[in-house]
Amino acid sequence: MIVCPSRFKMSLLRSTFIGLSHNSRLRRFAENSRLGRRMSSRFVAGFRIEDALAAATALGSQGLAVTMDSLGENVTTPDHARQAAQVYHWLLDALAQSKLDANVSLKLTQMGMDLSPDLAAEIVSSLVDHAVQANSFVRVDMEGSALTQATIDLVRKLHAIPANRNHVGIVIQAYLRRSAADIAGLLKDGIRIRLCKGAYQEPPDLAFPDKKDVDRNFVAFTETLLKSGIFHGIATHDPAMIAATKDFARAQRIDPAAFEFQMLYGIRRDLQRSLVREGYRVRVYVPFGEEWYPYYMRRLAERPANVLFMARNLFRK
Repeated sequence: MIVCPSRFKMSLLRSTFIGLSHNSRLRRFAENSRLGRRMSSRFVAGFRIEDALAAATALGSQGLAVTMDSLGENVTTPDHARQAAQVYHWLLDALAQSKLDANVSLKLTQMGMDLSPDLAAEIVSSLVDHAVQANSFVRVDMEGSALTQATIDLVRKLHAIPANRNHVGIVIQAYLRRSAADIAGLLKDGIRIRLCKGAYQEPPDLAFPDKKDVDRNFVAFTETLLKSGIFHGIATHDPAMIAATKDFARAQRIDPAAFEFQMLYGIRRDLQRSLVREGYRVRVYVPFGEEWYPYYMRRLAERPANVLFMARNLFRK
């Protein structure tokens, strides 16, 4: 079999950035250096809750909704996990007072999943309870494939509590081979899904390696989600995926208010505003915090062309 050189280069770049995301020495340097903080500033909304809320308010003034993510993952102690959760409790209170169209997104490894699944379940359950009281919503992000089933199981368990319905949701990655079956099961439970392509390095027996297969999955899953009658998020900056979503919604006479596009803070801001002007709902994923490095490197791995984009933006205001 002949491997396309360009495909090989993209795969190599992706693997490189995923590897760098786990490099603790480079992470320490980046997160504590002036250059590293400058690099992150376009794509991370500051290091404190106040910074993130200011960014969210600015986005809200443009008609954009937000989901807030306090960056961090793979905590090492239960106390660290509870401290990370406390930031989300503060966020939920602050967002309730702000009147923004806003919710929160979190990672299970930041909530202690690697230490104890019971600990993570306890912490996330408390946050969902808080979201119910605040009339808000908790999105549980999807991480690497080793955690896919555990993440689905926890979200389904929490969503099965009647008071929690429509207050907890999940992320599904289009590049995973298992995702069609996962979506079918989640839809039966009425669970809200954010559909994305996927940003972790996975072996080909678990994830489709070719972009065309991932794109095909993404379009098919989008159509399934839009027909479900449940409010979902279609997370993409890809103009082809956005066009396919809009075309299908029009053809099926699906109200643009019945779903939302989701995009990342600092990426394709022109497209975010354009979609709002066209009458679509757009929610921006707003990450903040000191532990920004792994998130940043996965954005580079997700689309290596972002390297040039981010480099150019180092010199823009």
